[in-house]
Amino acid sequence: MRRLWLIFAQAVTVSLAILFVVSALRPDWVALGGRGAPAVPEAEPRAAAPEPAPPAPLLSFANAVARAAPAVVNVYTAKHVDVPSIPQPNDPVLRGLMGQLPNASRRHESTSLGSGVIVRAGYVLTNYHVVEAADAIEVALADGRETAAQVVGADPDTDLAVLKLPAQFGETPVATLGADTGLKVGDVVLAIGNPFGVGQTTTQGIISALGRNRLGLNSYENFIQTDAAINPGNSGGALIDAAGNVVGINTAIYSQSGGSLGIGFAVPIDTARAVMDEIIRTGQVKRGWLGVEPQDLTPELARAFRLSSNSGVIIAGVMRDGPAGRGGLKVGDIVRSLDGNEVQNTTSMLAMIALLPPNQEVVVTVLRNNRLMNLKVKIGVRPQRPK
Repeated sequence: MRRLWLIFAQAVTVSLAILFVVSALRPDWVALGGRGAPAVPEAEPRAAAPEPAPPAPLLSFANAVARAAPAVVNVYTAKHVDVPSIPQPNDPVLRGLMGQLPNASRRHESTSLGSGVIVRAGYVLTNYHVVEAADAIEVALADGRETAAQVVGADPDTDLAVLKLPAQFGETPVATLGADTGLKVGDVVLAIGNPFGVGQTTTQGIISALGRNRLGLNSYENFIQTDAAINPGNSGGALIDAAGNVVGINTAIYSQSGGSLGIGFAVPIDTARAVMDEIIRTGQVKRGWLGVEPQDLTPELARAFRLSSNSGVIIAGVMRDGPAGRGGLKVGDIVRSLDGNEVQNTTSMLAMIALLPPNQEVVVTVLRNNRLMNLKVKIGVRPQRPK
């Protein structure tokens, strides 16, 4: 019995040793409940492949351009210029050598180009210098149609003019006018026009500055400055925002070469809209007028008058029969406010006066002999510049 027990114990020991070696070296041979058959590992579920991410949206202003571009037109003008005759030499020999030269002056046709914006059915807003002294004006739409146009009225002080299309021309696209009051430096803008006559072109940039003045371009300046490329031929075209709303009328560029240097100027649309509405309604723009020659207060003048600041405008000249002269203003008066609105400089004063309706009485506060005085002045009508 003892012998059998020893044989059984040895057999069990050898079996456990073999099982340990096999499980360590080939675990796939060990199958619990598989009667020694090699274990087949269960297949792990494969993770689903991730779906490709949607492409990032491209930055595009195509919708804005498609909305505004159809209402931007090309403007072609022609004018006849008298060319003076070439004087004849007195020597008959020289006349014979040079041939017979014409004595009478000749008429030469000069052509120019620009752009415009259809801002109301049948009306095109453009720059005054585009159509100035033109004998014939042709407007070409983006859809290829062309027609003659007539000047309804112009405002040289803001360099704006309104053209009228013939009634039988048919329907035309009309631009959506925005508002320049919400514009900020850094906003994206696009300029649409006909630079160099190559055809309708769109350029993109940002608003570089607002309220630019004292550039010597117009009598009343409050320009939007932009680096969107504006070249000759863009004048009168649209400056639009990223939604396609017209926020300005492209007017001028700063350039020493004739091409764009990244400094362009546009008339704000609120100014253009007011000018356009009055031209369509009355054929001209009437502005308030005092009949004075204003001058900015320099630090030297402020010290001479013993003033604590440079704000205000000194009157350097007064028209004798003008509104200011009749109201009692004198040379040397320093204008401090108009109807309680502080006057900072000549630019702000002229802008404030221009907005006042003619025949309205205003209170002009002036400093005279170190004393403040209130003078009542009836606003006149600013004389029209010759066109």
